[in-house]
Amino acid sequence: MDLDAAAWAALLLSLRVASVAMLCSLPLALWVAWILARKEFRGKGVLSALVHLPLVLPPVVTGYLLLLGFGRNAPLGRLLESLGIGLAFHWTGAVLAALIMGFPLMVRAMRLAIEAVDPRIEDAAATLGAPRLSVFCRVTLPLIFPGILAGAVMGFAKAMGEFGATITFVANIPGQTQTLPSAIWTALQVPGGENRALAMAALAGLVALAAVLLSEALARRVAKRISGAR
Repeated sequence: MDLDAAAWAALLLSLRVASVAMLCSLPLALWVAWILARKEFRGKGVLSALVHLPLVLPPVVTGYLLLLGFGRNAPLGRLLESLGIGLAFHWTGAVLAALIMGFPLMVRAMRLAIEAVDPRIEDAAATLGAPRLSVFCRVTLPLIFPGILAGAVMGFAKAMGEFGATITFVANIPGQTQTLPSAIWTALQVPGGENRALAMAALAGLVALAAVLLSEALARRVAKRISGAR
């Protein structure tokens, strides 16, 4: 493949950004999915709409809003900079953009998995004296684990392919904020860069395919373990 050091650096940065974004959002996504699936409260529809808003907003708008909120001239951005936490035009900002864009997909997959579990199973375990946290960890969590895996993979894949919000918020600085989608876009702007762009696109496809295959293998393993436990 026609890949140079800059392309490999973009790939490594994309993997880093996608992994950190997915791991950071996983607990919050699971908590929000649980609330939306199991709780009834005033404003639930508003919360669901806010969670899914990044899916319907143009990614550039999301990136611009991040720039307004966390840019170096914004009050919150200046506060974070004073604490040594840089977001705008840093790879950490790419993590934030990827997290926001992938969060709705993670919540959706986990919420569907939680809704598929019969609450009577959890209630039966609770009536036997098991604390609610123990019921969740020992009963609910194994049952929804395939959904958690699916959400994690979707969040990771979305983060790997995120472009609009990322380039708006952190720009396209080679070696610092240039992710694989940004590198592909840059290659397409250069005459004769089609082969390099195609090679990077193929590499991105291989990474995404590997993530899906790994998720499927883990999901099958978990399903076998659950059926064996029964």
